[in-house]
Amino acid sequence: MFEDKILVCKDCSREFVFTAREQEFYESKGFQNEPLRCKECRDLKKSQFNRDSSVKREREMYDAVCSECGRETKIPFKPHLDKPVYCSECFSKRK
Repeated sequence: MFEDKILVCKDCSREFVFTAREQEFYESKGFQNEPLRCKECRDLKKSQFNRDSSVKREREMYDAVCSECGRETKIPFKPHLDKPVYCSECFSKRK
C-alpha cells in the first residue's frame, strides 16, 4: 500500500505532498519517477510550453540552384556541393 510522501519542488523548493492516490495513479500508468515539481510549478511549466508552442517559428530557407532545370529556388536545408538539389517541380517529377 502507498502512503503520502513529502517531496521538494525542484523549481520553487517548497514541500508538497505526493499522495497515496497519486502514487497509485503513477503506478497504473507505468510511471517510474516521482514528480519533481509541485502542482503550481507543473501548471506554470505547462502554460509556458503551450504558449511557446503556439508561436509558429518561421523555417530558415536557403538559396540554391536546381540541378535539373537550373532555376533559382529556396530549400529548407543547407545545400551540400556534392549532392544535387531540385526545385519543387523537378523534385515532384523525380518521385
